[in-house]
Amino acid sequence: MGSSDFSWKLADHPTLPKGKTVAVVVLDGWGEANPDKYNCIHVAQTPTMDSLKQGAPERWRLVRAHGTAVGLPTEDDMGNSEVGHNALGAGRIYAQGAKLVDLALASGKIYEGEGFKYIKESFDQGTLHLIGLLSDGGVHSRLDQLQLLLKGSSENGAKRIRVHILTDGRDVLDGSSVGFVETLESDLAKLREKGIDAQIASGGGRMYVTMDRYENDWDVVKRGWDAQVLGEAPYKFRSAVEAVKKLREDTKANDQYLPPFVIVDESGKAVGPIVDGDAVVTINFRADRMVMVAKALEYEDFDKFDRVRFPKIRYAGMLQYDGELKLPSKYLVSPPEIERTSGEYLVHNGVRTFACSETVKFGHVTFFWNGNRSGYFDATMEEYVEIPSDSGITFNVRPKMKALEIAEKARDAILSRKFDQVRVNLPNGDMVGHTGDIEATVVACKAADEAVKIILDAIEQVGGIYVVTADHGNAEDMVKRNKTGQPQLDKAGNIQILTSHTLQPVPIAIGGPGLAPGVRFRNNVPDGGLANVAATVMNLHGFEAPSDYKPTLIEVDN
Repeated sequence: MGSSDFSWKLADHPTLPKGKTVAVVVLDGWGEANPDKYNCIHVAQTPTMDSLKQGAPERWRLVRAHGTAVGLPTEDDMGNSEVGHNALGAGRIYAQGAKLVDLALASGKIYEGEGFKYIKESFDQGTLHLIGLLSDGGVHSRLDQLQLLLKGSSENGAKRIRVHILTDGRDVLDGSSVGFVETLESDLAKLREKGIDAQIASGGGRMYVTMDRYENDWDVVKRGWDAQVLGEAPYKFRSAVEAVKKLREDTKANDQYLPPFVIVDESGKAVGPIVDGDAVVTINFRADRMVMVAKALEYEDFDKFDRVRFPKIRYAGMLQYDGELKLPSKYLVSPPEIERTSGEYLVHNGVRTFACSETVKFGHVTFFWNGNRSGYFDATMEEYVEIPSDSGITFNVRPKMKALEIAEKARDAILSRKFDQVRVNLPNGDMVGHTGDIEATVVACKAADEAVKIILDAIEQVGGIYVVTADHGNAEDMVKRNKTGQPQLDKAGNIQILTSHTLQPVPIAIGGPGLAPGVRFRNNVPDGGLANVAATVMNLHGFEAPSDYKPTLIEVDN
């Protein structure tokens, strides 16, 4: 389609009316799984969500929220909030994070790109530093990508390489860090045999070192900075395997929360601080937990903590982590070009839009929903409200989070009749699910359900329509399972808690007094996924979706 004949105008839906208020509610981390005591959604009192499922069977179904349905490489890749909201908002499936990096590494394109050429200028005189999450979890990073990057960088002229590891235990089992470090050490030993000075320089647990997000706690980034850049940490070891084993034992910290450590030589000197003339790559492909460290590495003007030294380095991200901030300015792999999102179409077609969540998911219901784009499409047509999340505590301490406040903002927006679409994200199932605290996650699910009720009651009052769905699973299964689906036990016979997302499908329900008679889910889109939701929502606003969007989930049976 030539740009000249492109039009934002959407065709009217042949039978569905315009002008109804549509509430779009995304429950974060709310999948569908077998009911048992580790399914917190099942255990929790969730009368509102239960009534949607038990009410009208033709108005409730499951959609896929993982793997290829959201642009990830395989069906073993669990969904996440970023790719989930991209799909919900874009209405099409784009190759995402890991997949983009896989393609660039497999083709060798990554070594021909501007980002790699930029860092390569440091290889002659300086050290290449790789900072990132060390696991095969596939949510933020993947071990095999690090292995390929190490190999490719050394083949492309890197003579001195230092790896700064962050242990996982959140997207993979706690304790698995030791095996990942051993694998990496063996790879680095092979590089040393080829005459490349390659070793691990520092480390720490992902939730305590470097990988904070949404400016929740800059101390996390500072602890990483001190170890990675300054070569200073409370713990010093000669080897990373020893460091991880000993710190787990002595401090009783799990992988997520290992304290920062540096690797030192026989004279006690750090083996790999970042200095002038070095190159640095943050290897994670997922953006949210890299933005803060990217700011610290890139911004000349920086006041979040005292950096002590700000080395003159060549820094690139694996990807660009924030399109609006253009951060980092150099990156190894280009992002998917997501354009013509449903939000932009609807605003161009007169749909006044309100979006709200609390800090930890506010970006999902705005930036990621709108195709990795910050800000308004049209400030006269839209209002985005961010409610500050609790900070300085883990979310299981206050599992209700801000669900009530989000619901009240949505209710007020609906009752004001100023908006045609009111869109929210309720983060409880995901954020509390990640803590692994089952009791707290049950409380979280109940709170999210109560919030949904407040929003649906408001829709009832204005004669509107609701769409209730989720972005991926988490709270519906809190235990690691063996091949037969039974809870997996550790050596001591205890169940192994699952803190990660899942591969489960998620529900979508439609209803409300404004829903035209005869609207029901089609039965000929059996493998429908999150990307099918955009066309569905456009239909409920009275429009046909663009022809290249994934097909709508609904039909009108007259």
